This record gives sequence, C-alpha cells and structure tokens, in this order.
Amino acid sequence: MTPEDGSGQRGAPAWQVTGQAFRVAVDSGRLDLPLPGSGRTRERWAAFADLAAEDLSLARLAEGHADAVAILAELDGPPPAPGSRWGVWAAHPPGPQLEAGCHDGGWRLRGTKRYCSGARCCTHALVTAAAPDGMRLFAVPAGALAPVPGTWPATGMAGSDTLDVDFDEVAALPVGAPGAYVERPGFAHGGAGVAACWYGGARAVGGALLSAAGRRDVGPHALAHLGAVDIALRAVRSALDAAADEIDADPADLKGVGRRRSLRVKALADAVAGEVMDRVGRALGAGPLCLDEAHSRRVADLTVYVRQHHAERSLAELGALVAEQGTQW
Repeated sequence: MTPEDGSGQRGAPAWQVTGQAFRVAVDSGRLDLPLPGSGRTRERWAAFADLAAEDLSLARLAEGHADAVAILAELDGPPPAPGSRWGVWAAHPPGPQLEAGCHDGGWRLRGTKRYCSGARCCTHALVTAAAPDGMRLFAVPAGALAPVPGTWPATGMAGSDTLDVDFDEVAALPVGAPGAYVERPGFAHGGAGVAACWYGGARAVGGALLSAAGRRDVGPHALAHLGAVDIALRAVRSALDAAADEIDADPADLKGVGRRRSLRVKALADAVAGEVMDRVGRALGAGPLCLDEAHSRRVADLTVYVRQHHAERSLAELGALVAEQGTQW
C-alpha cells in the first residue's frame, strides 16, 4: 500500500502533483493576469485569492510566476516564452549568499540559493545575487541548476517544492541595473499582492466554520467566532481593494507611499490569517484537523506561508515610516 504523501492523492509526491497543476494553470492561460498598476489590480489579486482558496502551494507558484512576468516587464527583461514557468528566488536568510561574477563579458552565478519555490517545477527563475557592483537580479534557465533533495522537509506547503538550489558557475542574464529589483515601484506592489494569497487561504480555512454552521447547530460560542471571522475577512478584503485602487491610481508610486501600504496590508493579512485559524479551531475543536485532510492541510500550509511575513521587524519598519511621514487615523 502506498502511504499518503500530503498531496491529497496516493502515489505521486506533493510537489509533483502541485507542479502538474502549475503547468496546467500556465498552459491554460489562467495565469495571464493584468500587471500591477494596469488599472485591473483588483482582478489580479482576486485571481491570487481564488488560487489560494483552492491550494496554497499552487498559489505560491502562481504568484511567483505572475510576479516574475511583472518584473520582466518593468525592468525591460526578456519576455517569457509561451509555456515557460517562472519563479522569483530572492530570499536572503542568514548564511552564505549566492554570488555573481562577470567573466569574458558574461555573468555567472555560484553558490547556493535557499527557499527556491518551484525548484523542480519552474523552467526559469529570476534570482538575486551579490555582484561586485551591488545586489543584482538575474534570469536563469532552471535546467542548468541543481536542486538539493531533502532541503524542504516541511509538512506545511509541501507541494511548493521550495528547495535549496546549487549554482555551479551558471550562465545568467542580468535584469535591470544593480539595486533595480528592490528600488522599482513594483517591488512594493508585488509584496502587497502576496497578502491576497494569505487572504485566500484564510478565507478557505474560515469556510470550514461557515459550512459547519450551515449544516448543524454549532452553538452560540461557535457563532460568535463565525461573526468575528466574518468581520476579519471582510476587513482584509476591503484593505486589499483599497490598496489595489491606490496602486492603479499611482502605479509609479509618485507619492512615495508604496512601501508603507505594502507593510500595512501584509501585516493585516497575517494577523487575520492567524485569527481565523485560531477561531475556527476554537469553534470546531480538533475534529476538522483530525478528520478533514483538506482542511488540516490548509491550516498547515497557511501557518507556513504567512511566516513569510517578518512580523515585528516589519511592524517596526512600518512604525518608523509612520513616525517619519505622519498618517491619518
């Protein structure tokens, strides 16, 4: 008998199942989304939320692909070939960093990059690396890379295929000037878009309580939790809609508030995701976590995914911006 692999199916590893769904999403045109600031940012983020409500690991790969497409457009990079699947690998955890060197007129990357979602599912990736002239962004074909098996043993987000990847003098194409990746307006816009994925995941977790309340008498305490979940999810949805409209009104971030807006909406989505998971657990007890495989996987996935938020460090950055720039409450 083949054991369950955490994918909801028997046999294939979770990352292969999610990778196939990612391939279908790209090939079908489902991920041909409006660019941030194009006047249709709400539509873009609604697609992220819907994907996350279905499968958070799939949403992680889809959001990375859509972000890569937007980055390439903003920094005048090579347009993605039809059917190509892109990731954005830009984490900088403590430890050795990926390095870039220019030799004989071409760039090459060496070292290890951590937290590379879609390491075996993507055909290409945008990767940050330390170069002699500063931090740069590079486009690389994934076929030349060496994902390190076993470097993502997590239960949560098991399908996201987030492995370490080794680079052994891999040829790379620079995208934008040094520092351009983080200095462009779209960096803040893209960061806010991740909150739409967290919202979609929280919406799906909250759906377990909504469904239970529709089927049976869950009692007044559970209904109180459902009321609080309703308020929390509507609050973050309203914040996402407002943020999307602000981005569309000022795509170049001429007002200079993009970073502050991104920090706010991500912090709110993180807090709401935590509240929803806690309240649904308190309202329904251990039953759904023990007996509903899809629900338990959503909770595990969302628990991992929202920790992409930097918690108090991001709140401190937001507080510093508010103190410096002022605000209206």
